[in-house]
Order: sequence, then C-alpha cells, then structure tokens
Amino acid sequence: MMRLLQALDKWMSALNKFIVLLGAIALMAAALILSYSVLSRAIFHEANDWQDEAALFCLVGVTFLCAAYVQEKRGHIGISAIEGLLPHPVNQVRRVAIDIISCLFFAFFSVKTWDLLHEAWVDGQVTNSTWAPALWIPYAMMFAGMCLLTFQIFLQIFIRKQVVSDPLSGGH
Repeated sequence: MMRLLQALDKWMSALNKFIVLLGAIALMAAALILSYSVLSRAIFHEANDWQDEAALFCLVGVTFLCAAYVQEKRGHIGISAIEGLLPHPVNQVRRVAIDIISCLFFAFFSVKTWDLLHEAWVDGQVTNSTWAPALWIPYAMMFAGMCLLTFQIFLQIFIRKQVVSDPLSGGH
C-alpha cells in the first residue's frame, strides 16, 4: 500500500509542476490581457467587455489549480508559535490531526464546487456581461483545484516529506 501511495505522490508532484507551469502562463496572459485593456481603453477608447472576465478566469484557474502545489511545498502561511511550545511527539499528532481535518474540509468543499459546476452546466449559466462566458468554466477550475488539493492533503497524511525552507526568505 505504501508503495502505491509513494507512486501516486510522485505522479501528483509531476502533475503539480506541470500545472504551475500552466499557471505561470495563465498569470502572464492575465497581465497581458489587463494591460491591453487599459491601453485600448485609454488610446482607442474601446470598450473592454471581455478583458476583465478573461483575466479573472485566468486568475481563478491559477489560484485554485495551483493550490495543491503550494500545499505540497507547504508554502501556505502557517502559525508556528505553538509548534515551539509543544513536545515533538505532540507536534506530530497535531500535524496529522490538522491534515485530516483539512482533508475532510476540502473534500466537502470539492463536493460543493461540484454542485456549482453541475448547476452552471445544466442551467447554462453565463456571466452578466455582454460577452457572457459560461460559468461552468471557472467552476470547473475550482472543482479540479479543490479535488487536487484534497488529494494532495490525503497523500501528505501518509507520506511525510521534509520540506526544504527557502534560504532567502528564512522559510515561510
């Protein structure tokens, strides 16, 4: 069983790296779209119907889909004040308990984002703008990102990696 989990962890790590690469591209795309929006409105007095939503969809995708990568690297903001006060064995139990609670929470959140996605797909929901893109697009990215994050936390419950802190920032 442990071998399977380690293989899944390696697969997940590779997937996370690929998604972060796509996320970097989407982030640059959002920046270019917003820059074009500002310039076209200022210089050519064009309406910017689609630019804000396109950039927002890119940012939603980056935020949710890259969450598992951040979790894998333990790059989230953590409060470690209590960590120094507790003995090591108690800290181990605390970490596992927090990971289990987090996994359950994000599993619940994944189900709720599935509900949003399903409702948007079935009802054909679109945004209120004149461009009117389908709302299932950001909801699908939210759902996929929350499923990946849930799976990442599930893996880290069983596979404890040593995370190397960033020497420039001093860690988190």
